[in-house]
Amino acid sequence: MKIASRLKDETFLVLAIGVAAIAYVSEHAFLEMGREISLIAAAGLVATIVLASIRVAHHAEILAIKVGDPYGTMILTLSAVAVEVIILAIMMTGESSPTLVRDTIYSALMLDINGILGLAALLGGLKHGEQPYNDNSGKTYGVMILTAMGISMIVPEFVPAEKWHYYSAFTILAMIALYALFLRMQVGQHSYFFSYAYPRSERKGDPDEHSIEDSTTASITTILVGVVIIGLLAEFMSTFMTEGLRDSGAPVVLTAIVVAAISASPEILTALRAALRNRMQATVNIAMGASLSTVILTVPVMEAIALYTGQPFIMAMTPVQTVMVAITLIAAAINLNDGETNAIEGMTHFILFATFLMLSALDL
Repeated sequence: MKIASRLKDETFLVLAIGVAAIAYVSEHAFLEMGREISLIAAAGLVATIVLASIRVAHHAEILAIKVGDPYGTMILTLSAVAVEVIILAIMMTGESSPTLVRDTIYSALMLDINGILGLAALLGGLKHGEQPYNDNSGKTYGVMILTAMGISMIVPEFVPAEKWHYYSAFTILAMIALYALFLRMQVGQHSYFFSYAYPRSERKGDPDEHSIEDSTTASITTILVGVVIIGLLAEFMSTFMTEGLRDSGAPVVLTAIVVAAISASPEILTALRAALRNRMQATVNIAMGASLSTVILTVPVMEAIALYTGQPFIMAMTPVQTVMVAITLIAAAINLNDGETNAIEGMTHFILFATFLMLSALDL
């Protein structure tokens, strides 16, 4: 009876497993039916991924309530990055663009900071006015993202092609060192940087921790299972989408945007819910933490693959991408400097996200 009740609660995940099985069995048949069918199949898989993400986001919220920030949101962001790394590793073994890794990391940064944080701050600001959070978190995330992006995606433009493997090895070590120190800060003596004590009078709308039946172990297990399912669905989706967009003239960066959006789908839902509940600290942790984790964890894994295969990826950003990243990080440094967000700050980032989409549509 308990198992039946659990399966009923996780209907979306059970459905996702069934869709993944169908995609596995019928992949070649769909591909042989032509580009239109492949695009329809890709769209169906995207919808299924969103449904699975709803359950992942639900359990992430449960964890955030039980273990508090930053641990709950850290589990969610690490899970999302794991999906992204798995997808990229799978796609880079096939006939993919040499700029896919760079474009995906860039797209993830635009989506996380400008899309998620911007929309959350905009909607939350319209509903609650100024929303408080710990400004130490925004400053810490910002300087680390700037450093990681500069080392891994700006400096490579000036590294001679014949010496790429030396700098690639250095990049791996630098990212590992940065993340090791950050992780120690986040869960150690500086963990208070990433949490905020809300007044008791503002907690009336919060879910009651004691009313949640799901155990911590069950929530963690469900998140991990959900992330694996999303990764499998994303693999099939990328295959169908690649076939459907072949010779269509669609922007090259479109695939990277879809990969970034898929890996961030659980984060988007959780961050928006947190902002609407006036819990901006969780939103900042998710948006900024996801951006940092994407750069600092994806880069060393993919650089290691490049060293192993002897085939370098193009990691240096284009001038347009560099300018957009610079504007985004400068705006974030200004907006996340006073411990409160508002609708105007959210709108500035959301307009930057719209600009990113426009530039992508123009294949810039």
